[in-house]
Amino acid sequence: MNKAAEKASQQVESIFVSPMRSYTLTALDYYDQIVSAQLDAVRAYSDLSIAQARTWLDVKDADSFKKAMESQQKATSDLMERMKGDGEKVTSISQSFMKDSQKMAEDTTKKAVETAKQ
Repeated sequence: MNKAAEKASQQVESIFVSPMRSYTLTALDYYDQIVSAQLDAVRAYSDLSIAQARTWLDVKDADSFKKAMESQQKATSDLMERMKGDGEKVTSISQSFMKDSQKMAEDTTKKAVETAKQ
């Protein structure tokens, strides 16, 4: 009976516990990457906004107004590029997570089927 219990314990470990541990590690890595990307984006957007506010505070005449407008156009262009890059980064991270999760699910299903056949 001891061998049967040990075998059952190994099967539970192999089919459920180990895959859940792997999935949890993968999910934690995913969340870490997503949060880091979001924090980087917020920091960049904040820096850009503060820089633009400072530019507008320096407007004193027509020439400085013109420079502020040019700076605003460049900042808007830079912001759009940054947002595009951030979107691509999040999409890439998410696709990688989904691919890894799907592979783990397939592997777990294979193990369960093999174990059931034994």
